[in-house]
Amino acid sequence: MRGIGLIAIGGLVLVLAAVLGPAAFAGDKPKTGDERAAVSRADLAGVNFIENCRFSHQAPDDPIVFPGKPGASHQHTFVGNRSTNASSSFGSLRSSSTTCMRSDDTAAYWVPALYQEANTVLPQGATIYYRRGTVAEVSPFPNNLRMIAGDSTATSPQSRGVTSWSCGADSGVDRSSSVPTCPDARGSFLRLHIRFPECWDGRRLDSADHKSHMAYATRAGCPSTHPVEVPQITQIYRYRTLGGEGFSLASGGVYSAHADFVNAWKPGALRKLVDDCLNALVHCGRG
Repeated sequence: MRGIGLIAIGGLVLVLAAVLGPAAFAGDKPKTGDERAAVSRADLAGVNFIENCRFSHQAPDDPIVFPGKPGASHQHTFVGNRSTNASSSFGSLRSSSTTCMRSDDTAAYWVPALYQEANTVLPQGATIYYRRGTVAEVSPFPNNLRMIAGDSTATSPQSRGVTSWSCGADSGVDRSSSVPTCPDARGSFLRLHIRFPECWDGRRLDSADHKSHMAYATRAGCPSTHPVEVPQITQIYRYRTLGGEGFSLASGGVYSAHADFVNAWKPGALRKLVDDCLNALVHCGRG
């Protein structure tokens, strides 16, 4: 009988622990705001889901800056949605197919074309990182959100937190504002990195400069003017070249690096990835 009683008591403890949490039995004190923030920031490392998108096409079109005006833009290189052109809308993008590994990702991603002297250098594709940028919970992008990261008119180095060039993590070459010379080694080739802002004003899908409806977070989080945290996107374009001299972009010199994004994900699929990966603090990677 005594054994049965101990089993019953043990079962009750397990039930209470499940309901109240381990802190109720361990005597944990509630964490201060600073302690919660410190733990949460540490937990953000590696929290992401990743897209791999092959090269799709090139065109002198830009549905954000020159909507409905084919041929009005400098040359762009597109990955992801196969149909992106000057007249693209959320509906046309959603009804098209994609070069990305997830068929539900029909978003449009693009950068200015890259040249070495007079020769076009096409990317093999792009890796798109979707990350959680702050301790706040992330909301999916609204349908048809449009944004640009980087400055197409820059003639001097931009912040390397926004745009940079590299040879890959294992190359031994640091990221820089200029095109580096990459070592001739396995996995070493030129990459362009563009990081987008993660704070939205909660109202506009675009703005006159295609930037002011978005903002970059600080260590304290999103500003009060842009209170909605959305996924932090980094587009990384992979070029089969070792870099070096003579490179330029269709927008100007290599300092003019920038990238564009139009959200055309299947809404339910994006919501699931945001909840299951970013809000659950899980490294989903390419899975």
